[in-house]
Amino acid sequence: MGYQTLAGDYSISAKFCRPDNGYNGNVIQLLSHGIGFDKTYWDLSFNDYNYSYVEVAINNGYTTLAIDRLGIGNSSHGDPINAIQAQAEIEALNSVTAQLRSGHIPGISQAFSKVIHVGHSFGSIQSYWFSSLYPNNTDGLVLTGYGPNGSFLPTTVASWNLRIARLDQPLRFGNASNALILRNPQFYGSNNRLVRATQAILRELGFNVGRQEIWEDIATTELANLINGYNTSVVSLDYPSGYLVWPDLTANQYAFLLKGRYDVGLGLAAESGKQPVTAGELLTIGSSPALSSFAGPVLVFTGSHDQPFCGGDCFSTGGTVASIPAQAKQQFPNASAFEAYIQPETAHGLNLHYNATAGYKVIQNWLGSHGLAA
Repeated sequence: MGYQTLAGDYSISAKFCRPDNGYNGNVIQLLSHGIGFDKTYWDLSFNDYNYSYVEVAINNGYTTLAIDRLGIGNSSHGDPINAIQAQAEIEALNSVTAQLRSGHIPGISQAFSKVIHVGHSFGSIQSYWFSSLYPNNTDGLVLTGYGPNGSFLPTTVASWNLRIARLDQPLRFGNASNALILRNPQFYGSNNRLVRATQAILRELGFNVGRQEIWEDIATTELANLINGYNTSVVSLDYPSGYLVWPDLTANQYAFLLKGRYDVGLGLAAESGKQPVTAGELLTIGSSPALSSFAGPVLVFTGSHDQPFCGGDCFSTGGTVASIPAQAKQQFPNASAFEAYIQPETAHGLNLHYNATAGYKVIQNWLGSHGLAA
C-alpha cells in the first residue's frame, strides 16, 4: 500500500445546456453522476425528456454542464485499479470548475462567477470531498442520493453481485463488433426470432407462455445485457477487466429503485445504458475527509427509501435526528445554510422515479432562496 502521483492529459466529456434566450454568464450548475450512470442521468430522454433534470433547471434560467466522470463513458479511461480512483476524479472536477470560472472550456464562450456543484451518489461524495479540499472553488452544494452513514454500502455492493463489464455487455463494454450481426435478422424485440424460438421450445415442454411475458423475462435478466447492442450501431468502450457492473435490472432495482414507484421501461433503458464502476473507485470511496470547511449553502436531497445511505428507510434514526441524511449537517460546521430534504416514495436512483420532476423543482427553488438564483 502507498501513494503515487498520477500525471497526464485526460479528456472529460461534457454536455453543456443553456436556456433558449441565452445566459448571463453568472451561475452554472456542474452535474456529477453516480455509479452505474453517465452524464445522461441528468438529461434522460425517456418519455420525451419528462425525467430530465436539465430541462427543469433550464426552465428556471440555469445553465448546466453535465460531465462523464474521469474514467467513465466518453471521458478518458485508465487503469481501473491504480488510476481511476476517487481522488483522481476529484482533481478532474476541480480542473473543470477552474476552467468554467476562467472561461477556458472549449465551446463555452463565457466565464462563470458562481459554480454550483450538484452530485448524485458517488458524484455527491466527490462533490463533498471536493468542497473539503477546495472550499473556495464552489458556491453551493446539492448532494442528491447522499448521507454520511456509510455502514450500508457493503450490503449495497454485495447486492450488486458485480462481474466484469466487458463480459456482461460485450458489444458495449468489450471490443466485439456488431457489424456482421447487423447483417443478420434482428434478435432484439418482443416479436423477434429469439422470442419466437423460446416460445416454441417452451411449448414443446408443455408450457404455454406469451411472447410479451417471455420478452419481459429476457429483458430483466443477464440475457438482455448479453445481446444489448445487437440491433444498434454501438461504439465499443473497450473497458479493461477491472471495470465492473451489476448483472441485470433486478440487482439494480434492489439498490437503486423503489418497486411500483418507477416506470419499468425507464428501468430497462437505464440497464441497457448502464456504466461500470472501477475496482479503484470501490477501494477509495470511503476515504473522504470527515469535515468540510465550505462556508456556503448545502442541500442534501435523498429518497425516503434510499438503500446505500439509509438501508432502505431514511427515517430510521431512533429519534435522535429527523433523518439519516440530516446527520450530514455535522460535516459542514461552517455552512451558511444546511437542509436535508427527504423525497417521498423514492429510492436511491432519484431521477428514475415517477416524482422526479417534483424533486427537481424543490432543488431549483432552494437554490433561488439561498442566493444562487440564475
